[in-house]
Amino acid sequence: MLETIIVFILVFGVVVISHELGHFLIAKLNGIRVLEFAIGMGPSIVKFQKGGTRYVLKLLPIGGACMFEGEDGVYENKKEKDEQKAQNAPSDSEALGKAFNEVNVWARIATVFAGPFFNIILAFLLSLIVVGFSGEVLPVVYSITEGYPAQEAGLMEGDVITHVDGERVYLQGEVTIASALNQGEPMEIAYRRGDEKYSATIVPKFSEEDNRYYIGFTIGETIECKGFDLIKYSALEVRYWLKATIKSLIMLVQGKLSANDLSGPVGIAVTIDETIDTVKPYGISSVVLTMINFAVLLSVNLGVMNLLPLPALDGGRLLFMLVEVVRGKPVPPEKEGIVHFVGFVLLMMLMVFVLYNDIVRIFAK
Repeated sequence: MLETIIVFILVFGVVVISHELGHFLIAKLNGIRVLEFAIGMGPSIVKFQKGGTRYVLKLLPIGGACMFEGEDGVYENKKEKDEQKAQNAPSDSEALGKAFNEVNVWARIATVFAGPFFNIILAFLLSLIVVGFSGEVLPVVYSITEGYPAQEAGLMEGDVITHVDGERVYLQGEVTIASALNQGEPMEIAYRRGDEKYSATIVPKFSEEDNRYYIGFTIGETIECKGFDLIKYSALEVRYWLKATIKSLIMLVQGKLSANDLSGPVGIAVTIDETIDTVKPYGISSVVLTMINFAVLLSVNLGVMNLLPLPALDGGRLLFMLVEVVRGKPVPPEKEGIVHFVGFVLLMMLMVFVLYNDIVRIFAK
């Protein structure tokens, strides 16, 4: 259990630090004063101040924050700043940077967008490690299951899957997830056999034993990736996780997935624990690479989720700024702050609900 906690803190910590570092670096680049750079939630266990910014490490490793001067109408030493402005003299806080709402809207958009964007960059860098050591698995048919739709459609071993439902696929995982998410709807499969191209409409067959639909083939051909291929397939790996995350969100909105399918920190910790137990027999290197790959998934998820146009999330803040671009003036920060505060409260309620579900699932096993 101790190793699970350590791995959870490391994985979650790297992902959160990357996100907040994106906000921090671009804020500094745009001359915005950062009041606090915090990792974790709850009571502070380590904190110090440097260059006008408080750096804080908090007890619970499940989040972070990068607070800017003037964001949501919050100022530090606002009275002193107003007095200095009245006297036409620069205040100490101004020397450390401008308030968030004093820089132009594009600088603010870049600062807010940088958090999710740095998560995608982190995912790519981590993918370089995973793909560099493990190679990549291509969507090449390895075997055909007798009596299943793939055989009836004429697919053969060695065929290369190129498209699923009109979408270009490059990796085994893209075909696997399309099959796993299918609920019995016809699937358009395009594939290549040598120099010839073929396509087939396949209706997956339901398995009572596994309670899911199957196409009826196994796929996967591992290749070694070096040089340009390493960059190419690392980017395709990030693309795959982006597609998987977005498709899952769409299914959640459509009602094909429920809120019970969401996992919070406890659920993530349980998944890490189960994954470590499964991979441990293959050696420490397999455990490390699997956890790095898990961090890729988590980083992409955090990046995408934060771009949702909901209050309190980066996407919600970006939405207000886009409104500002259209109307030519900002929404009053106090009013925007109220919206984000309400969104934050609702987000905390969702986290409590997800935490409850995670705990229920643990005791139900």
